[in-house]
Amino acid sequence: MPMFQQPGKEYDHVFLEDTDQPLPEKLNPNTRYLFLSTVAKGGKSLIKSCKDRHLNRLVAYKTLRPEFQDDEIETTRLLREARVSAMLQHPNTMPVYEVGRDNRGYYYFTMKLVHGYTLREIMDYRERYDLSQLIEVIIDIARALAYAHAHGVAHRDIKPENILVGPYGEVLLLDWGLAKVWRKDGTTLDEDNDESNSIADSDKTMTGHGKLQGTLCYMSPEQIRRDPDISFSTDIYSLGSVLYELLTGQPPFNSDKTYEILEMVQNELPPRPSEISQYPVPKVLESLCLKCLHKDPAGRPASMEDVLQTLQQNWSVELLKS
Repeated sequence: MPMFQQPGKEYDHVFLEDTDQPLPEKLNPNTRYLFLSTVAKGGKSLIKSCKDRHLNRLVAYKTLRPEFQDDEIETTRLLREARVSAMLQHPNTMPVYEVGRDNRGYYYFTMKLVHGYTLREIMDYRERYDLSQLIEVIIDIARALAYAHAHGVAHRDIKPENILVGPYGEVLLLDWGLAKVWRKDGTTLDEDNDESNSIADSDKTMTGHGKLQGTLCYMSPEQIRRDPDISFSTDIYSLGSVLYELLTGQPPFNSDKTYEILEMVQNELPPRPSEISQYPVPKVLESLCLKCLHKDPAGRPASMEDVLQTLQQNWSVELLKS
């Protein structure tokens, strides 16, 4: 049984009647999907589960919430997310099946429907897992990010809620809606200069003030400053924040007041994980974590490949000696 197996989940049986049923002579795209339920609500988007009647399988269907369907910027971002997700074909990214317009002309895209646990839900039961199991999740996410960076994409929204562990142990990095992509000449869109704050704006709309604070805990200083030159190093910082929370049980910076978090992220150093964690913290992982959280991008690991190399060291020997 995979280490993060979701209990009690049964999948549809495959029957010959379903596999050999002929397609209609004329395919009507407006009747392809049978909607079943809402899976998730974001600040600006909806994800629904539905049955693809052409392939007889359940899929996830993502579209904008009604109040944003006529917003040109949000429409472009949804289309960008669909294509970025589809173009990044990696074992740790979500497979995208189709992009299109519904019967009212609004964009949607479909992707694999995975019933699992987010890393946030797993971390709520931290005592059930060995550190080595949790680091394997971080390694898989680092692999996805290394692949994305090699293909010119920065994720910019790394947090436990965007990491999904499926029923067979698969680890998936979700939600590329804030991904930064560059033109061939190295420039990007002007609206990307305000992109870092759109994370906070969307979460404020979705779940209120507390969620805004939670998201800020994983944002790099340059994201908060809305640095126009933000690049792949911001993902290294955010992954370091997630690693810090795995090691200590709390994010590197936290407060009941949003402005205090903003101040701490930009100007303060977090406590060393070994000083506040109730669990043994390997020195290799502590050092990596603090380096990822360096205020200056130049002080962080040079690439996600470097992060991976350290994560894959034999640090568990140190735990056996403790």
